[in-house]
Amino acid sequence: MSELHKFLFDGLPVRGMIVRLTDAWTEVLARRAANSATGAYPVPVRELLGEMAAASVLMQSNIKFNGALVLQVFGDGPVRVAVAEAQPDLSLRVTATLVGEVPEDARLSEMVNVHNKGRCAITLDPKDKFPGQQPYQGVVPLFDDHGHKLEKLSSVLEHYMLQSEQLDTCLVLAADDKVAAGLLIQRLPLEGEGNLAGSLRSAANEDEIGLNEHYNRIALLAGSLKREELLTLDVDTILRRLFWEEKVVRFEPLQGDTAPRFACSCSRERVGQMIRGLGTEEVESILAEQGQIEVGCEFCGQQYHFDAVDAATLFTRDEHHLAPGTKTVQ
Repeated sequence: MSELHKFLFDGLPVRGMIVRLTDAWTEVLARRAANSATGAYPVPVRELLGEMAAASVLMQSNIKFNGALVLQVFGDGPVRVAVAEAQPDLSLRVTATLVGEVPEDARLSEMVNVHNKGRCAITLDPKDKFPGQQPYQGVVPLFDDHGHKLEKLSSVLEHYMLQSEQLDTCLVLAADDKVAAGLLIQRLPLEGEGNLAGSLRSAANEDEIGLNEHYNRIALLAGSLKREELLTLDVDTILRRLFWEEKVVRFEPLQGDTAPRFACSCSRERVGQMIRGLGTEEVESILAEQGQIEVGCEFCGQQYHFDAVDAATLFTRDEHHLAPGTKTVQ
């Protein structure tokens, strides 16, 4: 069962979270594997997407944002783009677009950052937008301040959150075919609540970067967590092994109905709206060539089919009809 645990270190300016995606993650992989048009992701892509899924849930829960948090990694490698999306209720979905072969031992740079042009973007898309309001998006490169390629998604996101929130953050991420997990440790802001939109930056928070001895000690302990431990140990064991000398205050975990879960927002209605956006001429051309329009959701694998009658129904809403004589394909 997937779960999310939040905790604080009593009397210290440090907070933490651990997420373990089990059924939510295996459903993502099963849907992809069942798609005859694509098949299962290569192992390195599965691990990258699992880490992105865990990270998106941690960040969404950290900022409590009323809208979608979309994490994207894109560049010039065989993985052209990888996406993880987490909603306020911690429902999530992920996908990746591949344009070439991915070696079984490929690193992050070999998948998306071959010529050091890769980027990581986080988009915050509010549910209830004000008139004219646009989603906020921040972007960082997949290399460090010295131009060296970063090989861990956790390093990229730590850099992102340092820039955005002006807060020290330690991330440990891991994924395999059964579990996608993550540990987040973050220094608490001195003023207000930090957030990924960067609207509450303060000079006091910036001046504290790297200097808080309590955070540095706890982050060092968190960083000692091995990949295998994060994937196989339960949360109680992880916290006990890492922070047995600290006073950890834990909150009610999100499990069961409140746990992170897989969910896709695609629907026949939304696909229909997309088809209408193509215009009657383009739709008629597709129907004449293929007999029907087939659209597959990249996130969940759901296939949507529209024949000539279905398409005509879409356009009657705008009082635009397909050309006379278009026949229904049986």
